[in-house]
Amino acid sequence: MNRPLSDAFSAAPRDEQGRPLDVIELRQLPVRCIVGVYPAERGTPQPLDLDVALYLDTRKAATAGSLRDTVDYARLSGELRFLLETADFRMLETAAEALCRYILAPPTEDSARAPVRAVTLRLSKPEALGRAGLASLQVHRTADEYRFEHEEKPFGRVDILFQDAHVGIYRLRIAPGRTIVTHEHRVMDEAELVLGHGLLLQGKPVPAGTGFRWPKHFPHRYDNPRAQEQTVLCVDRPAFIPHDEVEVPEPADGLAPMEGRAYYPAAASTPEAEGERW
Repeated sequence: MNRPLSDAFSAAPRDEQGRPLDVIELRQLPVRCIVGVYPAERGTPQPLDLDVALYLDTRKAATAGSLRDTVDYARLSGELRFLLETADFRMLETAAEALCRYILAPPTEDSARAPVRAVTLRLSKPEALGRAGLASLQVHRTADEYRFEHEEKPFGRVDILFQDAHVGIYRLRIAPGRTIVTHEHRVMDEAELVLGHGLLLQGKPVPAGTGFRWPKHFPHRYDNPRAQEQTVLCVDRPAFIPHDEVEVPEPADGLAPMEGRAYYPAAASTPEAEGERW
């Protein structure tokens, strides 16, 4: 599987001026996650290998020298790993579709990057067939295939990136000065990844690229004290249940801290990584 993904798409996508788009490849990213329909696959994480080819225009990045004009592959690889580890997909086809939709969604301001025009993605299950061979799925999608719905909320808006009977993937976009009020979940399993550099979680600053899995009945709250919208990538299992977003009073002794996991390298989890100034 060392063959570049871009080789499989010989008619390279082109921009509006007819120029071939550039390609950024992420190859052989290892992830352990639950994926599959057989009972033996439902309870135990198994290894997956992820290969992604991103088609975009990097000309501006070449002259301006800013990550905002290309794709920060260190951050993107962490975001894709988070989605695979927390979404608990039944089929490779579903996982591949959800990842493509995430990659091709228009970027948000707090994690700005160049728009990706097309993506070729391969997921491989090295242990699925034992020693008999290697099982994999490869798909190609373009940005113009998708139209993303969104919902207005008191805290800002929600982008609906993917939903099926088992999982929902959303971007929670918290407007300047707004709050996702203290709440808990009693049915859904929820995981969240903070994408921007400006949020407060449980009243404390949280670094970009920090992921959380919320236990049921665990009150949590986000505040955005910044002048820029801040985004949280959210995975709900099953897909979002409105009545399970249960507002609760803040505990008398304050909100309990929650230990998160870093999905970005340390250098990519600070404002200085993008030249931001607060």
